[in-house]
Amino acid sequence: MNQPQITETTDKLPRPDWIRVRAPVAKEYQATRDIIHNLKLNTVCEEAACPNIGECWSKKHATVMIMGDTCTRACAFCNIKTGVPGALNPHEPDNLAEAIAKLGLSHVVVTSVDRDDLDDGGATHFAECIEKIRAKSPKTTIEILTPDFLRKEHAIPVVVKARPDVYNHNVETVPRLYHSIRPGARYFNSLHLLKTVKEIDPSIFTKSGLMVGLGETKEEVLQVMDDLRSADVDFITIGQYLQPTPKHAKLEAYISLEDFEYYSRMASAKGFLMVSSSPLTRSSYHAGEDFEKMRKAREVKLKMA
Repeated sequence: MNQPQITETTDKLPRPDWIRVRAPVAKEYQATRDIIHNLKLNTVCEEAACPNIGECWSKKHATVMIMGDTCTRACAFCNIKTGVPGALNPHEPDNLAEAIAKLGLSHVVVTSVDRDDLDDGGATHFAECIEKIRAKSPKTTIEILTPDFLRKEHAIPVVVKARPDVYNHNVETVPRLYHSIRPGARYFNSLHLLKTVKEIDPSIFTKSGLMVGLGETKEEVLQVMDDLRSADVDFITIGQYLQPTPKHAKLEAYISLEDFEYYSRMASAKGFLMVSSSPLTRSSYHAGEDFEKMRKAREVKLKMA
C-alpha cells in the first residue's frame, strides 16, 4: 500500500480551506451556552477554544470540564490556563447533573483539568459526577475523559467502579515528542491506565486519541496504534493540531485529507472497533453518534466470535 506524504513544513503555513469552520450563530447554540453559564459550569469547548463549538452546541452537545478551569500541568499544545487551582466545588456534581437533565442529553462527555494537587487526582469527584448523572438522567450514556492520574495508582479503580460507559484518556502525541509537547506526563503511564481500565471492567469501552501535525512520522503514528491495541483500546481519534497562540507548540504541518484517510484505514485494519480520523476530529466530536456505532460494532464482533 502506498503511504501518502506529509506536507513539508514552512515558517507560515496557509490554513487549508477544508479546515475552516463557521462562527456559531444558531439559536440552539445560545440556548446551550445560557444553560451552561447559568449553572456556572466550565466546558473544554470554550476553555480549549475548540473549532467545533458552533456545530456541537447547536446540537446540544457539550463537553463539560469539572474541577475548575486551572490546570496543574503546562502541556505545550493546550489552551487551558495553568496555575494553582482552587478548592473543589462540592455542588458541582449536582449542578452538572441538573444541566444534563435540562439539555436533555442522550450522551454526555465529562472531562477535567489535571489536579495533581489532590491526593486522588480528582477520581472521587469524577465518580460522584457519574453517580449524580445516573440518578437524574438514567438513560443518558456517560463518557469520561480523565487525566493520567500519574503516581496515583489507587485513583483508577475509583473511577472505573462508577461504571462510565466510555473511559477516554488521550495519549495526545507520539512518545518521542512527550518531552516537548506533554512534559508532565509519561507515555507508558497513559497506556497502563487504559489497560488497567479494561482489566478491572472489560465491559467499559476505552478510547484514546492523538493530534497530528506536530512533527511526528507516519511510522510513529502506526506504532501508537499498535500500542493502544495492545492495551485493548476500542476507539481511536486522530485530529489535526491547531496552534492556539504563538506561545504554544509550533504547528509543523497541515495533514492532508489523504493522510487522514490512510490513518483511518490502518486503524480499522489493526482492529479498533471505532475510528475517527479527520482534520476537525476531537476527543468528544460526534461522541454520541460514535458511541452508538461502537456499541453496534461490538455486538457484531461478539456474534462472529
